[in-house]
Amino acid sequence: MNDIWIVSDTHFGHENMLRFTHTDGTLIRGNRFSSVEDMDEHMIERWNSVVRPGDKVYHLGDVYIGDGHKALKRLNGHKRLILGNHDNVKSPYLYNSFHKILMWRQFPEFNCVLSHTPLHDSSMFKIDYNLHGHIHQHASPSARHINCCVEVQDYTPRHIEQLVPR
Repeated sequence: MNDIWIVSDTHFGHENMLRFTHTDGTLIRGNRFSSVEDMDEHMIERWNSVVRPGDKVYHLGDVYIGDGHKALKRLNGHKRLILGNHDNVKSPYLYNSFHKILMWRQFPEFNCVLSHTPLHDSSMFKIDYNLHGHIHQHASPSARHINCCVEVQDYTPRHIEQLVPR
């Protein structure tokens, strides 16, 4: 069986990601990247260091901006997208790069649901955990929510079994 990996909010090609700050003024993505190209290369390297070509990867949204779509063809795995607020549903790059494009995905076998934004607790009545993105470096709203943004995952997709408590 191939592995299932989860990642969110790569924002490939999004130069402003290098300038966004915490409330204390520190950079959300730190000083580790000298350019957007450096950031993209680092995320491609980290992705391909764990994901094999036959694995499934669920990207929880906000994939790329502008020319960032060029990174998609270099990423291992069969990619599935949970649409994020920055994803253009009409983008041919998304349709050519992702095997499936969804609004959410439930995994009863892992007791979780995948979404871009954290779900309200009332919508999580059949499962215990919500793997989500959208909030970048911020803490998830509850212990039932698991932030999968690259900023909290060392810019590396995580295996679904590493993320969901057993």
